[in-house]
Amino acid sequence: KIMIYIQYYVSTGRWLNLSNPKRFTEKLQWYKLYYRTKLLTQCADKYDVRRYIESKGLKDILVPLYGVYDNANEINFDNLQNSFVLKTTNGSHTNILCKNKHTLNINNTKNQLNKWLEDWAGKVGREWAYYDIKPKIVCEEFIDVKNNSDLDDYKFFCFNGEVYYLYVVIDRTADDGIKLGIYDLEFNQLEYRRSDINPITKQLEKPKNFDKMIEMAKILSEDFPHARVDFYNIDGKIYFGELTFYDGSGYKGYVADEFDYILGKQFILPEKIL
Repeated sequence: KIMIYIQYYVSTGRWLNLSNPKRFTEKLQWYKLYYRTKLLTQCADKYDVRRYIESKGLKDILVPLYGVYDNANEINFDNLQNSFVLKTTNGSHTNILCKNKHTLNINNTKNQLNKWLEDWAGKVGREWAYYDIKPKIVCEEFIDVKNNSDLDDYKFFCFNGEVYYLYVVIDRTADDGIKLGIYDLEFNQLEYRRSDINPITKQLEKPKNFDKMIEMAKILSEDFPHARVDFYNIDGKIYFGELTFYDGSGYKGYVADEFDYILGKQFILPEKIL
């Protein structure tokens, strides 16, 4: 709790109000400290969440799984497809995207994955849901986006099974850097933006099956006071990305600042579960 107070102040320049939180970023800190269920841990686990997706009747949106490993030394790269994705089950930004395994430095890849298993991101932000995850490595199919080198990401903000807004993240591999826009459920870009990421400045087409993504986000978030439900959408084919509960660890700001309160208003805090 003390570390969260310190981190919140260092990141935002504001003192954290836990006794009567109003901001979304404040309520995320409360969420870390006072809402602790096994289901939260299961769904933060990038392997174990697959069981949850299947239990909701949405198996078809799971990215095909090639293997799961306790450490990188178990991976037989000779038996893998030419392209694949490796990621740790308890981390953030711990992904290796391989388009051609013949150009992959296998030793460096193993070393990096094993390092990630030991040095996981959840402890940095005191993100409780990640603490009891048994760290593993999963290998999944590489999603081919054909004419686009980037995989656009649709991140739906849900509260008690209702969807309100979404992030759209594009240009992950662009020379001028990743971009993020905040959209409403009609896919209109709002005037708000994340203060730490360049905004999207071009008009994006509403993705095919957008309404279907919203319905799936409702289904996958209905068991939680708050969840961010992430999807990829390739010409209408929807893939599950992840469920996450602490967007930006609750330390990211918005321009304008009022959006922190707008999201916070939708986040009705539950009874404490410790």
